[in-house]
Parts: sequence; C-alpha cells; structure tokens
Amino acid sequence: MEGEGKLINWIKVAHPWAIPASLSPALIGYSYVFYLYKTGEIAGVNWTLGLLAVLGALIFHLAGNLISEYHDYVSGVDVQEKIGPERLIVKGLFKPKTVLYYGYLVLLAGILLGIYLLLHTGLPLLALGVIGAIGAGLYYRFKYVALGDLIIFITFGMSIALGVAYVMTEQLIWPTLLAVTPTGLLVVAILHANNTRDMLQDKAAGIRTQAMRLGLEGSQVVYQTILLLAYMLVAMAVWLKVMAPLSFLALLSFPLAMKNIKLMKKATLEDLGIIRFLDGDTAKLVLLFSLLLAAANFIAPFL
Repeated sequence: MEGEGKLINWIKVAHPWAIPASLSPALIGYSYVFYLYKTGEIAGVNWTLGLLAVLGALIFHLAGNLISEYHDYVSGVDVQEKIGPERLIVKGLFKPKTVLYYGYLVLLAGILLGIYLLLHTGLPLLALGVIGAIGAGLYYRFKYVALGDLIIFITFGMSIALGVAYVMTEQLIWPTLLAVTPTGLLVVAILHANNTRDMLQDKAAGIRTQAMRLGLEGSQVVYQTILLLAYMLVAMAVWLKVMAPLSFLALLSFPLAMKNIKLMKKATLEDLGIIRFLDGDTAKLVLLFSLLLAAANFIAPFL
C-alpha cells in the first residue's frame, strides 16, 4: 500500500499526539525521585536506568495505540465518517494486519527493555511490567466494556510513575502515587474527551464506554470534575508535605484547563464535532501541567 512506504505514516499511525499520556507520568516519577534525592529522603539513585524506564513507558504506550487501532477498525469502531484525528487504516493507507504486527513488534521491544530493567532491579518491577503489558495489549477489551478509564488510570496514572521511581531506587516509593495522581487524572480526561466525542459511533459499533453510560451531560460533568480535582490534589499533596509548595506552579496551566472545560460544555449530541480535537487539547494540558510540576520538583530543593 502507498501509505506503508512513507515514514511519516508509520509515525502517525501510532498516534504520537497522545505521547503526553505516558511521558507525563514518567516525567513526574523521574522528577519526584530527583526531589527526594536532593532533599535527603533517599540515596543511591540510578539516573540512567530511570531514563530507560521513561523510554519503556513510551514504547508500551505506542504499542497499545497500534494494537487498539487495529481492533477499533476490525470491530467497526473506526469508520470513514468518524470525526477526530485521521485513521490511516480507514483511509486505506495501511492493511489492518500490518498495523497489528507493527504493534506486536513495538510491544516486544518494550518487553525486552523491561526484562533488561528487571535484571538490574528486582521482582516488583515484574508486577508493574505485567500491568503495563496488559494495558498495552488488552486495553481495547477494557474500553469496549466501559472499563477503559479505570485501566488507563491504573496503568498510566499509577504504574508508570511508581515503576520509574522503583527502577531508579529499587524502592517502592508510595508517596509517588499521590504526586502523580493529578497527572493521572488528566490522562484519563484525554480518553474521556475522546470517548465523549465518539459516543454515537461507538454505540453504532455495539461497544460501551464510560462516556456512553454517563450520557453527554454526565460526561461533561465528569470531564470538568476530573480537571478541577487534579488541581485540588496538588494542594492536598503540598498540604501533606508530599510535594513542595512550588508545585503550585501547576496553576499556570489552569487557564488552558478552563478553556477545555468551556469547550466541552458547548458540545451537543447534534454537534459533537465541536470537541473533535478536545482529546488532543487535553493532551496538551497534561503535558503543560506535568512540565510545571516536574519543574517544581527539579527547582524546589535549591530554594
């Protein structure tokens, strides 16, 4: 096929716009370890393995995107009339099986990297790696029975940051979970925006997402709640002294959050196209929010 010969299409079919969903939790985990190290809470950090763990999170994420792209097509979820980002299988630029095998190859690369990290750390990483592999390889099954939000929160919102911190220190640093939960919630909001936009096509395909169960008005309320709760949890983490007061830098991203909330509120069942790019806009919010939190983690020890 013509599209299969173009490098840009091999990149686009993996949905690189969604990379903030995995990069951001990984960055929070890495920067939080730096904060704890510089404040004397932990010692003996392996920074190189940490970077490899961040890379592993990205690889698993891209594998999941590719495998889901295949299953969304063969299940009738992705159709020509569907709004949002272009779908290259639907456009005929890739054979479905090509994308599936591509996804499995990327997943294999992630597993091999995970084995390397496991050999240099310990068994807790195996459990976290299994969670990641399940999230990448079977996410579409959870999505189709309204459990997609839950599995994304567990794999992206919790496991990535905890795994990165463990690889760097060989310790399960549980406060990392509170530090990353705000980012994890915003990652869930990416999926929720996507599923709200697609609820009519998903219904026609015979699957059930959390957005479909909630209905449009319920989905709008949940989207707003998720975004606002993320900022409230930053305040809680600072209050509990899990993160430094400088973490309030994340508030600089609040205008973008409000812009996204207002756009979601404008959506109607007759015009879901108005939020066709809201998942991408939410990914931008996740990245900005997380960069600000990470900056706080890197800077706070020196103040």
